[in-house]
Amino acid sequence: MPKGRRSRLQGALVTAINQAGEAEQTALAFPRLRCVYDGRAIAPDVAVFLWDRVPFTKAGEVPDDFFWVPDWAIAILSPEQSPTKLIDKLVHCLRQGGQLGWLVDADERAVTAFLPEQLPTVLKGDETLPVLSNLSLRLTANDVFSWLQLVRR
Repeated sequence: MPKGRRSRLQGALVTAINQAGEAEQTALAFPRLRCVYDGRAIAPDVAVFLWDRVPFTKAGEVPDDFFWVPDWAIAILSPEQSPTKLIDKLVHCLRQGGQLGWLVDADERAVTAFLPEQLPTVLKGDETLPVLSNLSLRLTANDVFSWLQLVRR
């Protein structure tokens, strides 16, 4: 189960992605969505689908079951989690047609980006993070981790 930092980052990422993607109908982000494909089920912290790949029902609603690989899978590392298992899930997504994977590490203040046919890239500070190409969203690693700092009044 997600702990505080992981939950906060998950919620903020879903909100930021959906603010950009829903308005333009380019992408839709889901928290902890179970995706079943290639004989395997994964539930990334954030699963993002390009708008035209969201399998809306005849009533125009989001279905309960997703049998597709997410276009962008985001895993947020918790202290008790195995980075190797998360990396395996992200790489599996890419091998099955996913376009992008992120491994977010709050302790290191780093986001490791996984792209098809490329070596992983560790991004920190003011480095711009890759997002889906049709999404009007610009984030740096600092932007992502700034969501952990809350101002108390």
